[in-house]
Amino acid sequence: MPAPERIPAGPVTDPTDRTDPTDRTDRTTLLAKGDLTVVGQVREASNAVLYCEISHEGETATCVYKPVAGEQPLWDFPDGNLARREVAAYEISEATGWGLIPPTVLRDGPYGEGMCQLWIEGDPQAGGALLALVEDEEPADGWKPVVLAEVAEGRTALLVHADDARLRRLAVLDAVINNGDRKGGHLLPSGDGRLYGIDHGVSFHTEDKLRTLLWGWAGEPLTPEAVDVLNRLTSLLADGTPLATRMAELITAAELAALRDRVASLLASGVHPSPSGQWPAIPWPPV
Repeated sequence: MPAPERIPAGPVTDPTDRTDPTDRTDRTTLLAKGDLTVVGQVREASNAVLYCEISHEGETATCVYKPVAGEQPLWDFPDGNLARREVAAYEISEATGWGLIPPTVLRDGPYGEGMCQLWIEGDPQAGGALLALVEDEEPADGWKPVVLAEVAEGRTALLVHADDARLRRLAVLDAVINNGDRKGGHLLPSGDGRLYGIDHGVSFHTEDKLRTLLWGWAGEPLTPEAVDVLNRLTSLLADGTPLATRMAELITAAELAALRDRVASLLASGVHPSPSGQWPAIPWPPV
């Protein structure tokens, strides 16, 4: 069997080791107010994804711009609001304090309203691996099993992911936002040891749509850190708070209510969720 295909990651970092919040605020200002110039297109994406340069008051950066006009209709999500869901996911990520999603804003651009997100250059040399296919029936130490996958006619391999604190935080975030598309290609390890998740347009549905490769902790107790974060989200999402007001601008009232219910359910159960059985648990393609 060929060597396992792996998605590299950097070393585990302390949860307090975040990008300076002031810098993140500066980045969102740059994204929201900067002059946006389209440089190219990410062609393998299912929706229009434009690679851009952005500049404002002497500061420059690269970013992704996803115009609403370039969104493909989905049977189970309303048309024309995937960009807002991406911004909503960023707002929740920031509220957790984990900073798992790159700075993201909603703004006008060359092709109308769309999501604009800071470009993160993934570093394939940033350390160990996050995902792997192995021939063993059980994962090695430091790995979590996901699913037994057919890799060739009559041959199977076990898909595993790293038992990594950053991935575990992302698994909690995905459960909160009801992420319907956590693929391996949506994990971006950076050279500074951080891990980012991208592509959250199919999130916040009122029905259970969680599809992910991060099922390795299913049924296991949430970490004390995660419980603290969920308790904080409960307060931050209460009626009349700035976060609740902001979320009401980005998702529907029913979706906001479902978001609060998911946070409450996670706290009540005290464990990572398991596949519901009513929706495909693994995204396709997985990478």
